[in-house]
Amino acid sequence: MAYELTEQKKIGLGLIGFGIFFTFLAVILFFDRGLLALGNILWLTGVALLLGWHSTWNLFTDRSNYKGSGCFLLGLFFIFVRWPVVGIIVEIYGCIALFGGFWPTVKLFLDQIPVVGWIIQYPLMLFNRVKGA
Repeated sequence: MAYELTEQKKIGLGLIGFGIFFTFLAVILFFDRGLLALGNILWLTGVALLLGWHSTWNLFTDRSNYKGSGCFLLGLFFIFVRWPVVGIIVEIYGCIALFGGFWPTVKLFLDQIPVVGWIIQYPLMLFNRVKGA
């Protein structure tokens, strides 16, 4: 693999996965605030472990990422003041604004996983065949 996964990064990926799972579960259970908060805490901790504490701090406090950081923190605030639907929408926008530049790196990483990489690449090949026919 092109990327080396240390134990700390593996734990970070696991925490991110659990954070996404708890957030998904909270949405299914009609935006349960406790599960949303737990998902956010796990997700943020996982990102910090995956990127490193210093890099995470720089990511959130970089001048070009103020809009994404502000939206993410505003979404957390909305969740805590009992507006979970608005909070999750604002958080999703903040995550897209913050991590929009990471998509090519994430896709490269996912392409190297045996089954996931095939699933990601297959729809593009199928679309190109239909389009060219």
